[in-house]
This record gives sequence, C-alpha cells and structure tokens, in this order.
Amino acid sequence: MARYTGPKVRLSRRLSTNIFENEKGRKALDRRPFPPGAHGRTRRRNAGSEYLAQLQEKQKAKYIYGVLEKQFKKTYNEANRLQGPTGENLLILLETRLDNIVYRAGWASTRPQARQFVNHGLVHVNGKRVDIPSYRARKGEVVSLSPKAANMIVIQHNLDVLDRSVVGWLEVGDGGKQVTVRDLPQREHIDVPVRESLIVELYSK
Repeated sequence: MARYTGPKVRLSRRLSTNIFENEKGRKALDRRPFPPGAHGRTRRRNAGSEYLAQLQEKQKAKYIYGVLEKQFKKTYNEANRLQGPTGENLLILLETRLDNIVYRAGWASTRPQARQFVNHGLVHVNGKRVDIPSYRARKGEVVSLSPKAANMIVIQHNLDVLDRSVVGWLEVGDGGKQVTVRDLPQREHIDVPVRESLIVELYSK
C-alpha cells in the first residue's frame, strides 16, 4: 500500500494531533499548537464549520492508521453493513489490522514502523508469515514475531523501553513476543483521538 511521505510535523499541526506518535511531532505541537502557515495563529474563515470538523476527524483516522482514501471508504462501507454503531465498527475494523496489532503489542514504536515490520515479513499469524499490513486479525488468532524478528535489536529495544501497556483485548505470551486476540476491541479500549460520530455524519451526507 502507498504511504504518506509528506511533511509529518505540518500534518500533525494542521490536525492538532501527533498523528505519527513521534517525539518530533509532540515537541512541535507543544511549541506551536496552531496550524502551519502565515495565518495559522488566527482563526481561519471556516475554522468553525461543521464540514471542516467532520473532514478533520476523517483525516486524523486515515493518517493515524495509515489508510488511503479508497481503502478507508471501503472499510467504512464494511462497518456500515455490520450490526451496531457504524463509527464504533469502523474503529474496531481499523484496530484489528495486523500493523496496528504489531504496534499495540509494543514491538514497534509507531504504526508506520509496525507497517514496515509486516511488509518485511517479520510477523506471523498462527505460525504462518503474513506480510499484508491490512490483514484483519480475528478472535483467537495468534500473532507472533518471526524467529529473525524476535532477535532484532530494534524490536527488543522497543519491548524494553516503550512504556506501553498492552490493550486488554490482546493476551501476551512467549515473553512478550506473541499476542493472542482474546476478543474484538470495544470502544473504551480504543484510545485514538478521533470522534468517529463526525466521520459517520460526513459519509451520511
């Protein structure tokens, strides 16, 4: 899948969220908590518009999970067909992507790094290599590091240094190098700064 290669700090400032969960983005938002550009400090003409708010929430979700527009719309349509609130269904479908599980397991410091690990074939599902970041894990499936990945310094560093509690819907095993999908996540387990109801409103027009 194509990935975002533009200016990451500017994007985070534009959406008022540290989209890529890195230290550079956090510091930039602390120093300049306003949109980039010559008029970033002043209120934009349509800054309070309902449409802009809805669009920004969609953009945040897309960039946080690393999903392009076509795939995001496809995921939304799938969420809309499921029983239950569409917005919550959307976040659950995004959360159970394989690259996000790698991130949630603490093997990667960011979701882009997690996506890279999956692309490089460093992650197994039920003992078989899966190199598709958008693969959606199901209840009961076991996600683990490949033997090569388990010995990589960068992954061991992330496991040792990252202060990230594994979410309740994942069960940790094999010294942190394996997680089992205990159940599908519920909304209260998903800590992304996204107001999914606004995304539903946007697509419902």
